[in-house]
Amino acid sequence: MKDSYPIPMYYKLYKQLKERILKGYYSSGKLPTEKELCEEFNVSRMTVRKALERLVIEGLIERKKGKGTFIRNVQGEEHLTKLTGFTEEVGENRVKSKVLVNKLVRVPPEAKSVFNLPDGSLVVMLKRIRYINDTPVAVEEAYLNPAVDVRILNILEKDMSKESLYRILRKEIGISLVRADEIIEVAELSSQQAKLLNLKKGKCALLRKRYTYTSDGQCVEYVVSIYRGDKFKFRVSRS
Repeated sequence: MKDSYPIPMYYKLYKQLKERILKGYYSSGKLPTEKELCEEFNVSRMTVRKALERLVIEGLIERKKGKGTFIRNVQGEEHLTKLTGFTEEVGENRVKSKVLVNKLVRVPPEAKSVFNLPDGSLVVMLKRIRYINDTPVAVEEAYLNPAVDVRILNILEKDMSKESLYRILRKEIGISLVRADEIIEVAELSSQQAKLLNLKKGKCALLRKRYTYTSDGQCVEYVVSIYRGDKFKFRVSRS
């Protein structure tokens, strides 16, 4: 039987503070003082300092002598080893969406074969601008396969500026999402994409294509997303 080791108190505090920062808990952009953190979490000043040092190293905060501890302009970050949607990964409190399109369209050529649909079949197209802390960071164009479950058509009636797509698929419809194939490459923003993201045409961005599969091997979603390179990053964890 393996020995179990207690998690250091500073690490627990670091995780709690990091979660708060990423979820926009400190709306003022400034963290409480060391003394206030000691009192709130009932820990020593040394514990607080070690937790803050770790957050500084990760680039989440900066400490200004005589002024306090401030949250830096945190980028959105998504872990590619987890099958989650944008809202779940970034944090519901930080994410906003603007719906550009939510309608039935003919299945795009690049999704027809994986959706196993004939020419001319209709699928749900959901196109949204994704914001983090009111800054546009991505344009996301999702195609959803109603052949997997006809209740996917209910998405057409929902306010998808407020809803999480993956929550609907998993919780409301009961679709088990088990894996995704993804392609990520560098691309230049088109004039339309640049306008939606408040950038200049030709700026470099991250182009991401995702095919998401159910537990019985059906492709339920094809997504094409363009991310601002200066506001979003992907993290890959390997073991």
